[in-house]
Amino acid sequence: MWGAVGLDRCHNVADLRRVARRRLPSPIFHYLDGGADDEYSLRRNTEAFDDYELIPNYLVDISRMDLSAKVLGREIDIPIFCAPTGMSRLFHHEAEPAVARTAAKFGTYYTLSTLSTTSIERISDVCSGPKMFQIYILKDRGLTREFVARCKTAKYDALCLTVDAVVAGNRERDRRTGMTMSPSFTLRSLASFAAHPGWWLRAVTHPDFRLANLLHAKDADPNSKVSVIEYVTKQFDRTVTWDDVAWLIGEWQGPFAIKGLQSVRDAKRAVEVGASAIMISNHGGRQLDGAPAPVDCVVPMRDAIGDALELIVDGGVRRGTHVLKALALGANACSVGRAYLYGLAAGGERGVDRAFTLLRAEIERGLGLLGCGSLGCLTREHIAR
Repeated sequence: MWGAVGLDRCHNVADLRRVARRRLPSPIFHYLDGGADDEYSLRRNTEAFDDYELIPNYLVDISRMDLSAKVLGREIDIPIFCAPTGMSRLFHHEAEPAVARTAAKFGTYYTLSTLSTTSIERISDVCSGPKMFQIYILKDRGLTREFVARCKTAKYDALCLTVDAVVAGNRERDRRTGMTMSPSFTLRSLASFAAHPGWWLRAVTHPDFRLANLLHAKDADPNSKVSVIEYVTKQFDRTVTWDDVAWLIGEWQGPFAIKGLQSVRDAKRAVEVGASAIMISNHGGRQLDGAPAPVDCVVPMRDAIGDALELIVDGGVRRGTHVLKALALGANACSVGRAYLYGLAAGGERGVDRAFTLLRAEIERGLGLLGCGSLGCLTREHIAR
């Protein structure tokens, strides 16, 4: 199978990234790997974990290890889950279903992006585990309501509202490679595609890169010359406020996460409107460059809101010890995006499986070395800055 060779020689997420870089044409890899402006926040998301040290307590019985956590109303077997990522088919033809099946295998959440190449209903068919849908409050509120109704019918467990993308980030890597809304590839970019026949042959045999959940909305106007992605961009609403968030929570009436918050002020507002969780995120460093690393936001948020809602660290997680640091600081779980996409690009479903296998083993090993038999044992006494 394309991409599967060499996965057994990948011993961490960084190894999967190196294989992904070899497998993908340069513009596609940099679209996955890059961030906004000078990419300070992109780098800081991972580097910030190095500012914290883990403090072990020994001579503790750890003969039984429990990695389970409760997130958004569901018990999950490991304290990490899949963050929403758009256009997964760009990275491997097995696309979103490969990730969703793997998440179910590991007993954790798969989150489907609004900008996915697989439909809400298809993911429900292939994923037997907990599922969350990532949504935007669009100018067309009817379309937003439709997404909510479809998720209810398809028995999704939770909804995740992204709030930090109403203005597009300045992704200069994409400008250089030509991976813009209207692609403008250079000779060097085109040569990179030609040098990766495995990728483009599968792109030809699996050509459906369309945004599966939005096709009908675009097709409603057969005379329109606007592309689907342009249609979506124009649907992002700069007038959205906390009142709209409260409205959407009322429409959904189930576990609800807000993705993209980083300030104490916003954490308090999330409590007030009735959210279940905050996914602390700077959009993987792809939006506001200079925004803080999510892990650095945990303590001030937790101190401000107590246990009023769940905190999920979204961004920069590359090691199991990163997860343990986030939990010791007060997070309930972490979500990963690039970590599983590197695996997907490296080897499809087998690559995603490898990414989760490695992270789970690192979490369990690190927990044992901390002298903890369960995640509930972790407290701030296990961490120092």
